[in-house]
Amino acid sequence: MRIDVLTLFPQMFDGPMTESMLWKARDRGLLDLHLHDIRQWTTDKHRTADDIPYGGGGGMIMKPEPVASSIEAVLEGAPPGTPVLLMTPQGRVFSHQIAKELAGYERLVFLCGRYEGIDDRVRQLLITDELSIGDYVLTGGELPAMVMIDALVRHIPGVLGAEGAADADSHADGILEGPHFTRPVEFRGLRVPQVLQDGDHGKIKRWRRQEGLRRTWQNRPDLLMKAPLTEEEQYLLATFVDEIDR
Repeated sequence: MRIDVLTLFPQMFDGPMTESMLWKARDRGLLDLHLHDIRQWTTDKHRTADDIPYGGGGGMIMKPEPVASSIEAVLEGAPPGTPVLLMTPQGRVFSHQIAKELAGYERLVFLCGRYEGIDDRVRQLLITDELSIGDYVLTGGELPAMVMIDALVRHIPGVLGAEGAADADSHADGILEGPHFTRPVEFRGLRVPQVLQDGDHGKIKRWRRQEGLRRTWQNRPDLLMKAPLTEEEQYLLATFVDEIDR
């Protein structure tokens, strides 16, 4: 997959995009990441990329000419229908499912806004989707772009190593993961649950699912309203709820 990122601060990506899983994805040729400084498409000697807003008000607005030119330049030769994603708190909230959807594209373009945002004419003419990572405002779109890239790259075959590993993560099917343990068996008076030590994979799978339901009920009960639970999972959840009520 190729990802193009349009930003006024490409250096912000140097650390997160060159470490751990993302570095491995790039090293293996699974991710082709290109960072573009929008100022390259300015036309004045000061490389001006923003201006005061029409109608007054605080803050500055990213100018339409360099932003539009940068998008059009990186789209040259791109497959038809390549998504151009605007990072904005006004967009639809990013999720596991959206990450999985985006991972299916051959190429993506991320546009990172700054200041009070971009000139809306660019949004109307060139943006295909608007995405947010939550109901709050950040200084710019760079951090949301990094979060989304990290999340979607996990779904590219070969990145995680084990096939289907991303589908076992929290939120993959609407349920949070249960607790995880490793050696030693006992740590500061707390022991690894016996079921995980006995080697019965059927019981382990059932226990993990039940504990995932337990954590979801405790931390994110709203997820259970739309999670596709089987009859057995509904029974497990009911059993747990009964335990709480006693």
